[in-house]
Amino acid sequence: MSTREHQPDCPRHVDVAPYVLGALEQQELESFREHLAECPHCRLELAELQSVVDELAASTPLVAAPSELSERVLQTVRSSADLLNAAGQEADRPSRFARGQRTRGFAFAGAAALVAAVAIVLAIVLGGGSSSPKERVILGQASGAAQGAQVSLHKRGGHAELLLTHMPQPGAGRIYEVWLVRGKAPSPTDALFGVSSAGSSAVDIPGTVQGVKQVLVTSEPLGGSSAPTRNPVIAVALG
Repeated sequence: MSTREHQPDCPRHVDVAPYVLGALEQQELESFREHLAECPHCRLELAELQSVVDELAASTPLVAAPSELSERVLQTVRSSADLLNAAGQEADRPSRFARGQRTRGFAFAGAAALVAAVAIVLAIVLGGGSSSPKERVILGQASGAAQGAQVSLHKRGGHAELLLTHMPQPGAGRIYEVWLVRGKAPSPTDALFGVSSAGSSAVDIPGTVQGVKQVLVTSEPLGGSSAPTRNPVIAVALG
């Protein structure tokens, strides 16, 4: 089932398309990234929109164009985001038609997100000379003791960051360790981390994730291990 069919009642979902496009201002970007760590609905919509962009971009050849053209596309998306915010506020006003207005507002926002996805590809195609890499968000899977945790990997170029919420504590005398899978066996990293009392953590993935097939997380003895001693509780497939 797609987010078009179960659009969450979250006012920040209108920022998903501009976020993928890189059209948010720095303050908005930081605020929305914090929101993503706590909102599974926006993370789901972001992953669906990202997959559309990836498919379209993979099937379209890149050509160089003036950088100001890309900026005009960004301005268009920013304007669209303002209109979506206004529509969302109008839909939230109480009236006997509120339910219908909210549904139509969300349907409009969903359609606009798809249009923005096309605009993202146009920005990539027409702004082929742009040097700023776009951020890709990939949802991960939680299992075992971490069942119910929310995980997303934010990849920009070769760098990646892992955002986790609702994670259990790793256990007495233990710590979480990040592993990278390029071949058959996972390779250890120096990314050892705990989680807050609320189960949240943001973890920078060391080095580059180019060529990495999976990012795994296991619970290990303090100091980490050279080989996993327990089954992974988090797995993110990169390709």
